[in-house]
Amino acid sequence: MRYGIASAIALLGFAGALGVASERTPTPLRVCADPNNLPFSNSAGQGFENQIAQMIGAELQRPVTYTWWAQRRGFVRNTLNAGQCDLVVGTASGMEMLATSRPYYRSTYVFVSRRDRHIGVQSFDDEALRHLRIGVQLVGDDGVNTPPVHALSNRGLGRNLVGFTVYGDYRRANPASQVVDAVVDGRVDVAVVWGPLAGYVAKSSKVPLDVVPVSPRIDLPYLPFVFDIAMGVRRRDSTFHAQIDSIITRRKPSIDSILASYGVPRVDVPRVSER
Repeated sequence: MRYGIASAIALLGFAGALGVASERTPTPLRVCADPNNLPFSNSAGQGFENQIAQMIGAELQRPVTYTWWAQRRGFVRNTLNAGQCDLVVGTASGMEMLATSRPYYRSTYVFVSRRDRHIGVQSFDDEALRHLRIGVQLVGDDGVNTPPVHALSNRGLGRNLVGFTVYGDYRRANPASQVVDAVVDGRVDVAVVWGPLAGYVAKSSKVPLDVVPVSPRIDLPYLPFVFDIAMGVRRRDSTFHAQIDSIITRRKPSIDSILASYGVPRVDVPRVSER
C-alpha cells in the first residue's frame, strides 16, 4: 500500500512538472533593428520590418523582442554576431557577415521630384540633369558611397550634387528622409534615393511627388541600382534559416501587402497595367 501511494504521489508530481513546463513562456524571437529608421523600423513598431517581424513571431508562436542598434557600420557585428539577437529582417541578399534567406522583395533606386515641376527625369543619361541640383545620399568615404553618386560623378555631374548623409541627423525622427524633404522644400530639384525610403515619404507627402525607377538598372561594367532584400540569421543557425525561408514562401501575399501599404517600389512584381 505504501508503495502504491508513493508511486501515485511520484506520478502526480511528474505530471505536475509536465504541466508547469507546458505553461512556460515560449522563447522570444529576438530581432535586431534600428530604433529610428522609418519606413524600415523604429522603437514604436511602426516600420514595415516591425510588421513583418510580428508576422514571423506569430508563425513561430514566439513573442517578438528587440535589440536596438543604429543600422550603420558595426550593426551586424554588435547585434546578431554578438549573440544579442537572432534575426535581421532587412539586409542585402548575399551579405557575407550572415546567412541570408531567400529574397522577399527587390527594389531599386529612384528619381524623386515634385510633380508640379514636371521634371520627368528617368535616366542617368538625361541631359536635363546637367542643369539641376541633384540630392544624393552619402556614406562618407568615396569607395563606399551609394551607387548613384558614382554613376553621376562618372558622367561629370559632381558639381551638381548636393549630399545628405545616408544616416541623417539621428537626433531627429526618421533622419534618413532629409534628402526627400529637400525635394519637397526646393533645396534640390531632384534626388536619387533608395526606393523604400522614397516611396514611403512620397506616400505621406503633402506635396505630390513623382517616384521613377532609375535607368539603367546596371551601369556597366558592374554598378547595380536594383537589389534583392532578404532576412539574415547567423551562419550556424541552419534550422532557423530553413524556418525563415519557409515562412517567406508561405506568407508571401501577406508580406507583399505590408510592403505595398508602405509604398515600397518593387521591380520583382508586375505593375497593374502589365498584368
